[in-house]
Amino acid sequence: MFRDAAARFVEAEMVPHDEQWRKQHNVGKEIWAKAGALGLLCTDVSSDYGGGGGDFRHETILYEELGRRGLIGFGQGVHSICAHYLVNHGTEDQKKRFLPRLASGELIGAIGMTEPAAGSDLQGLRTRAVREADEYIVNGSKIFITNGYLAGLIALVVKTRPGEGAKGTSILMVETKDLEGYRVGRILDKMGMKAQDTAELFFDSVRVPAANLLGGSEGQGFYQLMADLPYERVAIAVQAVAAMEGGVAETIRYVKDRRAFGKSIAEFQNTKFKLAEIATKTRIARVFVDDCITKIVDGTLDTVTASMAKYWATDTQQDVLDECVQLHGGYGYMNEYMVCRMFADSRVQRIYGGTNEIMKEVISRAL
Repeated sequence: MFRDAAARFVEAEMVPHDEQWRKQHNVGKEIWAKAGALGLLCTDVSSDYGGGGGDFRHETILYEELGRRGLIGFGQGVHSICAHYLVNHGTEDQKKRFLPRLASGELIGAIGMTEPAAGSDLQGLRTRAVREADEYIVNGSKIFITNGYLAGLIALVVKTRPGEGAKGTSILMVETKDLEGYRVGRILDKMGMKAQDTAELFFDSVRVPAANLLGGSEGQGFYQLMADLPYERVAIAVQAVAAMEGGVAETIRYVKDRRAFGKSIAEFQNTKFKLAEIATKTRIARVFVDDCITKIVDGTLDTVTASMAKYWATDTQQDVLDECVQLHGGYGYMNEYMVCRMFADSRVQRIYGGTNEIMKEVISRAL
């Protein structure tokens, strides 16, 4: 029933607007409020804090319904991860102040981690937060921030004690509305993900209440980030599998309809073999990722397995979608065809959430 509701919402409220969202490089705030009103946001957050009271399986349903249709502008994954920092590490006051508004779509969540000189290497962060009485004064900048243009709440990773490595890192929950000294830069011009408002953010002596320090203690930011990485990485893997499933289904439809040399493309042996290959890869990915979803729900997913899922599913996603483009021929290179957009959108999956090279480093350390 929940999947049916999510699918109907995506078809009615999102699919018709995707072309416009890609042109304007953001989905707007209205769709977030509509999704919140229907109970599609923060579905695995307790109903005590305004969430859906479900579990990660409910979260994956919207990922899948979006991913199979090539819809990438609605940054639900990052929004949910922002909420989970509060669920897992926030004080009771922070949970009550922020989670209901994230669940309703009033606040759109973002994660302010990456900087121009610090991507996968979080030790290189330069954004500084200095405590003055009951406030922190924040100076610095962030880049490649998903939901950055529309964000109402940012889980901002800062240095509170520079020179102390991981122990000097903290997370501030920053509300952006009417925030003096806060500025959103340009929405970045990307290879793909055209509907996603990925942006630069600037902080010039921004004052943030000390009560917004996640968990209430300085120096916990690095550990808070690490604790939530398995959740984030499986979310990316789920999106990868959904895109593969959508791309394969669309390609099967296309090759059955498209004719060449007097018969459908689907009748050629090469087409049959390629479809068999990508369908098999997609099925294997689905089985592996479903197992990871089950482990998240029962609390047994480890970092290594999550890293395997993120690396392998996103690498496979690009391989599968490349074949989908090839089977479309010249039309596969046209943006009006979904597999073209999916292929361009897929490339970043191997980069964000920790590059796949970092995933391999994490995996190898456990061997």
